[in-house]
Order: sequence, then structure tokens, then C-alpha cells
Amino acid sequence: MVTAAVAAAMADTPDRRLREVMASLVQHLHAFVRDIRPSDVEFEQAIDFLNRIGQATHDKHNEGILIADVLGISTLVGLLNNPSWGGETEAALLGPFWRDGAPDCALGDTIARSPTPGAPLFARGSVRDAGGRPIPGALLDIWQASPVGLYENQDPAQAEMNLRGRFRADAAGRWHFRSVKPAGYPVPTHGPVGDLLRAQRREPYRPAHVHFMVSAPGYQTLVTQVFLDDCQYLENDVTFSVVKTLVGNFVRHDDPAEAPGPVDGPWYSLDYDFTLRPGEQRFPKPPIR
Repeated sequence: MVTAAVAAAMADTPDRRLREVMASLVQHLHAFVRDIRPSDVEFEQAIDFLNRIGQATHDKHNEGILIADVLGISTLVGLLNNPSWGGETEAALLGPFWRDGAPDCALGDTIARSPTPGAPLFARGSVRDAGGRPIPGALLDIWQASPVGLYENQDPAQAEMNLRGRFRADAAGRWHFRSVKPAGYPVPTHGPVGDLLRAQRREPYRPAHVHFMVSAPGYQTLVTQVFLDDCQYLENDVTFSVVKTLVGNFVRHDDPAEAPGPVDGPWYSLDYDFTLRPGEQRFPKPPIR
């Protein structure tokens, strides 16, 4: 039996975790093949699809992350590795657009580095542990798409690192910054993932959100998103990332005089607190540069 032969060939793998993972992978893949019984043509198409994912990935675009996102794998991995039993903030996928090296900002700074249309957004909150104690100096790495639905690496009209920034919480664990209200957008559909979504008659849209990566020594790095509460795509996010606790209360204000900074029309506020769990402060490999 071919499955047993493959398992036997890998049985002496010195790395215990690699041995365990590959044994499970082969078992499930072989069971999958027996279940669907692909034709030779279908097998060729599957290999071509995998090859195209690799060929479509480069410094500015990560098709591998994208396929994991739209199949719900990224969300599942994040939830498994970040249980919220103690009231910790729930995780949401990193996505294919995080870049390392966002500019360091002072609390209250804006992350809009070039003219960016859209209603002003003033966000604030705190970082605490599960016991409610503040985590001074917690690092918040923040990024978002523009109100036209594009990240700056997708849009030559935006300045380098537009709508990205890193902030340090103060001694009481508090943070605040200025941005613009985000908008929903379609994930990239120019590659094989787009072909798959079209074949499945799936909409490619993500609800409006702001990404947060929150970390501190002695705590597990939290990768999450805060979603706009009135966005039409909350119920059918193509990446299956929306959970109720991550839907923020984006409040509209019509009086410019009440804003924390200069505005000339309606503006929005967001209050959101993050709770970290003990663990290792580590940072993911950037999916793009």
C-alpha cells in the first residue's frame, strides 16, 4: 500500500516535529486523493495551480498568504494559537499586506503621510493583561488600507509607508493616534486565487478594518484587526476573520470643534482596548517588503 510505504520511508526523520507533521500530512493527503479520485487532467490542473501560486508571489505580493486567507486557514491557525479563555483579545489574520519597519510615531501622530481623502479618525485605547493591569510601553504596529481600498504598496499615489505607524503605549498602557476612516476592499484577484474565487462565485471583499499588532516583553504578540461596525461585508468576509468582539464602535461626530485635532467636517472616533496573554514576544515574517 503506497501510504504505508511513504510513512515507512519517513519514519527515521530525526526531527520529531517534522516526523509528526509529515506523517499526518501524508495520511490526510492520501485519504483526500482516495476520496475525490482526481483524473489525470485534474491532477495536472492542481499542480499547475500550486505552481502559479509560487510564480505570483514576489516582494510586493504574497499569493501564498492569500490562498491561506480565503480558505480560512489563516483565521483557524490564529484562533488556535490565541485562545481567549481568559478574556484576551481575539486574533485575526496577519494578511498579505503587513510590512516591517513602519515609522515610529509619537502618541497622537497621524499615520496619513500623504494627502488621503476620507473622514478623519481619532483612535484611542489601552493595552492590559488578563488581570486588567496596564502594560506600559506596549508596542502597537498599525496599518490599514486607504478609503479607496488600497494599501500604499498597491497605490503609487500614496507616499511610502502611508497609513502605517508604530506607537508606544504610555506608562498607563494608553495609546492614541490619528488616521482616516477605512473602507472595505476586494482582495487581489489578478492571480490563481482570483481564478478560484470566480470559479466558486465568491465575492472577494473584506470589511473595512484597521490592523493592529500589539506586543510587549513577556506577552504573546497579538495580531488582530478592528472592524468598522457599519460595513456591509461583516457577514461575508472573504477571509472569515470577523468575530463579534473585534467589531469596533466607530462613532460619527458632526461638530468639528469637539475633535481632538483640527478637522473641517464630520469625523470619527474609535475606543478599543487590547488584552494580552502571557507568552513570547515574537514577530511574524513579513509577507511583503
